[in-house]
Amino acid sequence: MKTAMNVFVIVCIVPVVICGCATKKQTGSLAGAGVGALIGQAIGHNTAGTLIGAGVGTGVGYLIGNQMDKKDAATREAITAAETAPLGGTTWQLVSIRPKAREDVKSLVIHFKTDGTVLTTRTFTDDSVKTAVERYRVVGDTLIINQDDYVINARFVINGDQLIANTEEYSVVLRRVDI
Repeated sequence: MKTAMNVFVIVCIVPVVICGCATKKQTGSLAGAGVGALIGQAIGHNTAGTLIGAGVGTGVGYLIGNQMDKKDAATREAITAAETAPLGGTTWQLVSIRPKAREDVKSLVIHFKTDGTVLTTRTFTDDSVKTAVERYRVVGDTLIINQDDYVINARFVINGDQLIANTEEYSVVLRRVDI
């Protein structure tokens, strides 16, 4: 039994240590799954207990990691050029969003400034305009956009003049307009 538990710990923890994650939310989810599975196995001594523990651990780890990401983002003041690359100084216009946005947006333009702020200008179907200023940084292939009360993590790829970003809720295609 102890040998099986040791193998399970190694299988769960080693990938997290070796690979790492772009955000604390991702790391928390993985670590929570491993710890939860161990606790579930210790309590239930069966597969169901292990799976329930892994599920609960994933959720708890996700919540804790997400709060840590929010705290880190809120306390960051200075941002380096490496944290804004390759988006710093670029402007993009919305091509498509799935599922459809909740608001009736006629146009959406996003300008990533080199100082780590992003200006999002929405023009609605009634021709009203709303501009939001948020903070951002890039970690690997993850774009992190935040304000004091939220953090958005989006995996992204730039393909020519297109930026494709995916969050847990949306898939967005943008076209570069500042070239």
